[in-house]
Amino acid sequence: MINLQHRVDQVVTVLTETVRDYAPIAFANSLGAEDMVLTDIIDRHHIDIEMFSLDTGRLPQETYDLMQTVRERYKTTLRIYFPNVKQVEAYVAEHGVNGFYQSVDLRKNCCYIRKVEPLRRALQGKRGWVTGIRREQASTRANLSVSAYDMDNRMQKINPLLEWTHAEVWEYLKRYEVPYNKLHDKFYPSIGCAPCTRAITPGEDIRSGRWWWETPETKECGLHTEKVVQSK
Repeated sequence: MINLQHRVDQVVTVLTETVRDYAPIAFANSLGAEDMVLTDIIDRHHIDIEMFSLDTGRLPQETYDLMQTVRERYKTTLRIYFPNVKQVEAYVAEHGVNGFYQSVDLRKNCCYIRKVEPLRRALQGKRGWVTGIRREQASTRANLSVSAYDMDNRMQKINPLLEWTHAEVWEYLKRYEVPYNKLHDKFYPSIGCAPCTRAITPGEDIRSGRWWWETPETKECGLHTEKVVQSK
């Protein structure tokens, strides 16, 4: 069994090498448990990586509370990007404020407006981006690599926590007293927009609380379904 310190050392090495090879780098911080681990590691080890989060306009209050806590606790600045207001207005005018429940296509369109388009703006001028996704989170992430070329965004994509387990994430959060979203204490393992996220019951898949009205193979928002060239 790999101990936590070894896991942390691996992440620091990956991030340091990423900065060396692909700077400037940005970290897309969703403020989930995994991303709070990365927030703490990047700040604690003074790694030169910019950090940003996407405010979709539909986030739970607990996420906004954590956003403020991150601002107050860490020296690394958390930049916030918002959706294009005209695109949001057009979507709501045509489909309604909760039109994403009507079909997978409408849900993905909403995700594109509120997440993907702001992400692309946040990544402008960067040569690489960092995420907190883990392999065991979803079947759609089974074939990912720690480092791969993201063909859609035309830059390197780094997933330094890819092989971490759920238990290791929480061991780190507790050991270093890292702040986290309080919805996790209410059985929300994966947290996105409020209308698309719910608590799960013991034994359910950790992604079952996201877009629960869809089948598992469609449960991505478009941020992590891009074509990649595997590199290691």
